[in-house]
Amino acid sequence: MIKTIAHFVFRYAYFVMAILFAVSFFFAFEVSKLKIDAGFEKQLPYAHPYINTMTQYREEFGGEDRIFIAVSPKKGDIFSANFLTQFKAISDEAHYISGANRSWIESLFTPNVRFTEVVDGGFAGGNVIPADFDASPEAVEQVRQNVLKSSIIGRLVANDFSSAMISLQLAEHNPSTGEKLDPLLVAQELEKNIRERYQSDDIEIRIIGFAKVLGDIAEGAIGVVFFMLGAVLLVTCLLKGFVHSWSFTLSVIFCSLIAVVWNLGLLSFLGFGLDPMSMLIPFLIFAIGVSHGIQILNRVQHHVVEGGTVYEGALETFRVLFAPGLVALLSDTIGFFTIRLIKIQMIQDLAITASLGVLALILTNLLLLPLILSKLTLKKIHVEQLLKGRKQREKWWIALSQLSRRKAAFSMMIFVSILVIYCSSMAQNLDIGDSQEGVPELWGNARYNQDTAYITDKFSVGADVLNVIAESVDNACIRHDIVKLMDKFQWVLSNNPHVQGTLSLPQVMKIVSAAWNEGHPKWQELPRNSSSLGQAASAVETSTGLLNLACNAMPIMIFLKDHKAESINSVITEIKKFTEKHPHPDLTFSLATGNVGVMAATNDTISAAQYPILLWIYGAVGTLCLCLFRSLRATLCVLAPLALVSILTYALMNHLQIGLKTSTLPIAALGVGIGVDYGIYIFSQLKQYLDRGESLQKSFQETLAVNGTAVLVTGFVLSLAVSTWSFSTLKFQADMGLLFAFMLFANMCAALTLIPALSYFLYPKNRA
Repeated sequence: MIKTIAHFVFRYAYFVMAILFAVSFFFAFEVSKLKIDAGFEKQLPYAHPYINTMTQYREEFGGEDRIFIAVSPKKGDIFSANFLTQFKAISDEAHYISGANRSWIESLFTPNVRFTEVVDGGFAGGNVIPADFDASPEAVEQVRQNVLKSSIIGRLVANDFSSAMISLQLAEHNPSTGEKLDPLLVAQELEKNIRERYQSDDIEIRIIGFAKVLGDIAEGAIGVVFFMLGAVLLVTCLLKGFVHSWSFTLSVIFCSLIAVVWNLGLLSFLGFGLDPMSMLIPFLIFAIGVSHGIQILNRVQHHVVEGGTVYEGALETFRVLFAPGLVALLSDTIGFFTIRLIKIQMIQDLAITASLGVLALILTNLLLLPLILSKLTLKKIHVEQLLKGRKQREKWWIALSQLSRRKAAFSMMIFVSILVIYCSSMAQNLDIGDSQEGVPELWGNARYNQDTAYITDKFSVGADVLNVIAESVDNACIRHDIVKLMDKFQWVLSNNPHVQGTLSLPQVMKIVSAAWNEGHPKWQELPRNSSSLGQAASAVETSTGLLNLACNAMPIMIFLKDHKAESINSVITEIKKFTEKHPHPDLTFSLATGNVGVMAATNDTISAAQYPILLWIYGAVGTLCLCLFRSLRATLCVLAPLALVSILTYALMNHLQIGLKTSTLPIAALGVGIGVDYGIYIFSQLKQYLDRGESLQKSFQETLAVNGTAVLVTGFVLSLAVSTWSFSTLKFQADMGLLFAFMLFANMCAALTLIPALSYFLYPKNRA
């Protein structure tokens, strides 16, 4: 069948190329329509029970997509006429941010922020900053007194009065237009309308929140594009050094870039957008294309060096490498598509993006590239240079082929066994989630992470909140057994070393109860009488977010010091232990809402999916290899290097404190698809010699003479190119570049060293 296809496409080469170029122009036009598609909902593991809880109570207690704006005077505290005047303007401006849910905005100047005090004859209270505030010294002093009487210190006002906070919740859709909210637009408005407009020599503004994170990542994505272009240029120059011919080099680069155009054009044509977290996928497609292109190019050059023509070499290469290349690309596609098992829309969209790109490579690299090469010529000087390089590398192939001998094979397998045991122990300690404070996609000194550190330090609530919903019967807040258990739950969590502070309805009710008894501290307890409990609960409005109207759902807010995996796991474990130890027929502590609740759900989803994904990938690759080689031994020889590199990659991630999360699991899983190319191309050639009955050592030496250069060039060129990403302004890109470079290089080394050693044990009849 392949011979028939080869005969047809090479006979009508210009016609086939014209069709492929026409399709390329169409997809290039579609690329111009491609849009950045980002959103908070795409980050959610929609099938997790925590997210179901979040969705159930979103209308009553607000969502998790929040923005926090901390405004600080550069000198003195917040109690000055100048600061309060400017803070009011900023607070008012926050109401006009796209998607702002105005009923959930809180600041010193919003009417839902009030104080209550005990006075002769009862209670007095009002807005912390009254509507008739005139910025006079007396009014400013009154604000100070009202703040001290309120419960907003540590939440909306810094503990040392050095800053004031605006808490802003974003809706899923823009209330003004009804369209899906664009977080990148929100980030731009926060910078332009808030920070740039109001930050001055007197005022410092700090902004954190999901939309702001995406905005900073998208801003850094411009640098990502330049780094990718730099990597493409570096690949081109390095490849020219090995190939010696510009026309051959540019053909490989051209076809690989065409695949990227097809990938992005298909996304636009099918109605998808490109997520900022998927910006590296186009280069991944380019790298895979270059990998296959080098194999094709190397085979054509080998044929020419042996005395054939370029046309004959291209035709023969298509016949010989189309099947292995197809299996390798299908393995990549299945590997990419398998990550759709993770029920997070962002990752599922990433899987589609990568799968479409790899499928495009079947036509652009396996078909178009041989056709283009067949129309080129290789100068005599280039042939002489190739022949010279081939002779220089013969000693390398002889040395590597020694690994197929008894002593070297045993030594290699002992070394690999020790490496697997050691790295497996390291990989077991890999964090599921973030391993460092701040946003790991950005460097520690990034402005966002600096803003987060400031807010965490100055405020008691912090930026990372986990809300546990206490679900009960109607009017549960007047039942002593229920609110007492909630209070005990809060006390236990407050003593967790990873918790910065807590807030709940029983906590406020105790304060109100004391207020009804002249404010005496000894009465700051939950009364046993239902009427007294009702009296205490009646002072807490639903707008506080501490209870709903029926008082059958009461959030307990747990503010963590950070969102590292260790912190989240500690708190979640504490909660589960408490609920198991203190069961109640009418009270359930349901996890979870808040941004940490989303992170906990995401970590659970990643943890549950990581091993099934790898099993599916290895199963699919193994099945395809069995179909190609029709040999279980050959399949094991291809899979073993992949398994070794997977273990090494997890160990490296643990060593570098790169947690396994939505941005890293796809790369770790996709490494299997990238590495399989080396093994398939090497073993498809090796098996031909073994089937002829040649000795293992000679077979491997001859295989390396044909395919070894391509494997070396691919590993060195691509790993060196992506290693330049370490200088990126985005830590996410730097980490991915490091992992990607390691996997490319490690897979190359594993294929060249482990396959001959393993073959010694699996092919005893071919031993020398």
